Amino acid sequence: MAALYHFTRFDDPAALRGPVMEQCRALDICGTLLLAAEGLNGTVAGMGDAVERLVSWLRALPGCAEMDIKYSTASERPFGRMKVKLKREIVTMGVEGVDPARDAGLYVEPCDWNALLARPDVVLIDTRNDYEVAIGSFAGAINPDIRTFRQFPGWFAEQKAQWEREGRAPPAVAMFCTGGIRCEKSTAFARSIGCEEVYHLKGGILKYLEEVPAERSLWQGNCFVFDERVSVGHGLAPTQDRMCRACGHARGPDGEHVCPAGE
Repeated sequence: MAALYHFTRFDDPAALRGPVMEQCRALDICGTLLLAAEGLNGTVAGMGDAVERLVSWLRALPGCAEMDIKYSTASERPFGRMKVKLKREIVTMGVEGVDPARDAGLYVEPCDWNALLARPDVVLIDTRNDYEVAIGSFAGAINPDIRTFRQFPGWFAEQKAQWEREGRAPPAVAMFCTGGIRCEKSTAFARSIGCEEVYHLKGGILKYLEEVPAERSLWQGNCFVFDERVSVGHGLAPTQDRMCRACGHARGPDGEHVCPAGE
């Protein structure tokens, strides 16, 4: 399996849909890829070297040579079929003019993340949705308590306004998300409204859990993932969390879970 994304400028994403689907079918790839004027995003799976061959093909697309890839394995075929979808955004924020390819915050490697968080002037923000934060986050992180990423810009703008009402300049801000894509946009948005010192975790939580030993980790709990594993822990080891069929959120191995669908 490969989770991948890249912000770049596609002049005609609709013209790419057919060739991308044709390539995936030829390699017997399953999963979902999203195409938009701002780039591509998705998760795919295949047998043998099929995924690596697809990744090589995708990296040959305009501006995609540095595309971010996270590999993992699955014991069973994780997706029923292949879908290539055209979207307005590859991760939906709903704010016009935000350009992550140009304006994203400063990347921080997982090995340097702990040192950044040790700074007393850094405000740490989890950019994920409430049900993701519920099963794990970094110690001391602010939870925006949002149900969708569309709510993040309004929440963050209010945070900045509160700092200004208190007579404070915007602090240094560190943001993180599952794989990095939401932080590309959230940090670009923060910079667009006047926050100057903005950082984000390169490769997201998943890269941190993969590279930082558990004994040095500041991560607490599990990390929700959007596939059949449901969540992972340190070393990207699958946990015993299971998916609630009613709401699509994670529940513990003993079924403990407050379901927003009321079941």
